[in-house]
Amino acid sequence: MKAAIIGYGGIAVTHEQVLKSLGHEIVAVCDNDPKKLERADAPLKFLDYREMLDSISADVVHICTPHYLHADMIICALSRNFNVLCEKPLCIKEEDVERIAKVEKNSKGQLGICFQNRYNPINVYIKNYLEGKTLKCATASMVWNRDEKYYATAKWRGKWATEGGGVLINQSIHTLDLLLWFAGMPEYIRATVDNIRTKDFIEVEDTAVISGYGKAPFTFFATNSSAVNYPVEFTLNVDGVWLKYFNNILYIGDKAITFEEATKAYGKSEYGSGHTGLIADFYDCIGTGRKFEIDAFEAAKAVKVVFAAFKSSKTENKIIL
Repeated sequence: MKAAIIGYGGIAVTHEQVLKSLGHEIVAVCDNDPKKLERADAPLKFLDYREMLDSISADVVHICTPHYLHADMIICALSRNFNVLCEKPLCIKEEDVERIAKVEKNSKGQLGICFQNRYNPINVYIKNYLEGKTLKCATASMVWNRDEKYYATAKWRGKWATEGGGVLINQSIHTLDLLLWFAGMPEYIRATVDNIRTKDFIEVEDTAVISGYGKAPFTFFATNSSAVNYPVEFTLNVDGVWLKYFNNILYIGDKAITFEEATKAYGKSEYGSGHTGLIADFYDCIGTGRKFEIDAFEAAKAVKVVFAAFKSSKTENKIIL
């Protein structure tokens, strides 16, 4: 199939490498930085994404831009009936959730959001294990380090207007998405959000705790204020049996199962290897007419919890979802 990419930063290169490994053709790339376009391997190059969308023929448009650009670019591409695969998050404003859903409903194209960790073998195993069982409660934590040098790499990082938040909407949203995938949406949440270590160089939060209340209550902890990056952890109680997920090892009671990456990982280690499975699945959906699972409705779950966490922390109240 033919693909076009909007935004040619680090994550776009991962998309490019995966597309080539799967045998798809990249027909156009767009970026507002001419120097980045010089590195791109595509026959057509554009500085303006609207001009690109009005000029090309492509099966899928990949959106790999900073957070604040996602909503308008998704809407622009869907309104032209392109199939759209966008990096997370879906959007950074509450009102954009409904805007995107409305355009998606009326478009001939499909929308997919890159929560690629759903395609990691260990997460697929857990999801299948939960079928027909009762998840009683769950916890998840992401303890990472993001220092001043990281935030200096791009002007949009660390700002409410352009990143839309910090650790919650950027790094840990993948872990939050998995937790919601396993446990379902809570009825309401309470949260505390703060900036513990990074106040001198970013506006947004670097640490958050969320308690979700519902059929399967959960606790979620995320921070970028650690000295080092720790592996993501999950603990689940399933029908009275404890499941512990750590560093690609799943403990079920006293049994340990080790998982290997299913495919080659492209890009930063934090991305994992899930992009290959996700992109392959999305393209298969386009080719067969099958519905892609992580659409606007599904991807909105994580951002809705993030928005609720910000509100809860500010008001010190529970927020009903």
